[in-house]
Amino acid sequence: MTPDRARMFIVSAPSGAGKTSLVRRAVSEVTDLAVSVSHTTREPRAGEVHGEHYHFTDRAGFEAMIDDDRFLEYAEVFGNFYGTSVDAAQRCLSAGQDVILEIDWQGAKQVRKKLDDVVSIFILPPSRATLIERLRGRGQDSEEVIERRTQEAVTEMKQYHHSDYLIVNDEFELALAELKSVIIAHRVTKARQALRHAGLITSLTH
Repeated sequence: MTPDRARMFIVSAPSGAGKTSLVRRAVSEVTDLAVSVSHTTREPRAGEVHGEHYHFTDRAGFEAMIDDDRFLEYAEVFGNFYGTSVDAAQRCLSAGQDVILEIDWQGAKQVRKKLDDVVSIFILPPSRATLIERLRGRGQDSEEVIERRTQEAVTEMKQYHHSDYLIVNDEFELALAELKSVIIAHRVTKARQALRHAGLITSLTH
């Protein structure tokens, strides 16, 4: 990738911070923006659709993709693998779409090592109490799982300083506006606009 082409954005956050809801709204409201659908070995939750929320695969299939070096990043979280395939991300970028990777800090670290021009955004909850409340509000996990996710969230939130941008998701609409602003701002850099509007710039300056 180069600065004047489609850009890759990494959005990371602990479970319960609201990153999925923010990313979905951003994708629905910002043109030429796509989510790279991740692969996972975990079982689908109620309402999740294969190919839309995740590419659900078995562990053997996932490990075969690792062996073939087909992942831009991958990680094992709570006993399940999650990963972003190189092909899925590249298809969007080649079509001129900016891409959002909704991944954890481990995956974000891997991507930053491989690519030097990604934009990383970290989402924080307004408080630990709110984080726990949101995890309970899902109604999907036992108290034991919620406690484990809370402990993992603290570990993950310590990684915020590796990101380029930090958004606190207290008021959802404000957090959404901030996320969209980051994406739009990177679309109007001089290098990218010079490519997009080359004909106009030539006509105005010659």
